[in-house]
Amino acid sequence: MKKIIFSFLLLSIIAFTGESFVKKAVPKTPEKIHWYTFQEAVKLDKQHPKKIFVDVYTSWCVWCKRMEATTYEDTSIIRDLNTYFYPVKLDAEMSDTVRFDTLTFVNPHPGTQGSVHQLAYSLLGGHMSYPTTVYLNENFGMLTRAPGYLDAKALEPILMYFASDSYKNTKFEDYKTSFKGNVK
Repeated sequence: MKKIIFSFLLLSIIAFTGESFVKKAVPKTPEKIHWYTFQEAVKLDKQHPKKIFVDVYTSWCVWCKRMEATTYEDTSIIRDLNTYFYPVKLDAEMSDTVRFDTLTFVNPHPGTQGSVHQLAYSLLGGHMSYPTTVYLNENFGMLTRAPGYLDAKALEPILMYFASDSYKNTKFEDYKTSFKGNVK
């Protein structure tokens, strides 16, 4: 009888520890980037100032889709964008009206292929290239524009350069040479 009880207890312990091991071994689903609209970022920035990261894209842009599927899936990029920025997705051909301060931005020909929204045009300084990432300070002042596809390894030092305020006293090339990132 003691052997049966001992065996039962042993099996229970093995089952219990095995179950908790399985739970620990299952990887946690990675967090996603919390994308905002431009107007949501403006509202949030008034309550808690952060820099603004704007991903200007179009629905037909192959490199925009690749950046979405690769760069924006990297856990370090997700963490950095969610922590230090208000990340904004901005469709350069959207038909929404956007109000910012006393300005109103529209797409003059919504629904017409290639018709550019005025906010996208303004943020890109008229240089319509997709994807382009735009970096704004906490007061919505332009820090820089980075046109073209960026993989996670190329994007990370740019994010941290602005997030750490290193841009205020260090040239990017100098910063980049000493940067130790987390992207593999």
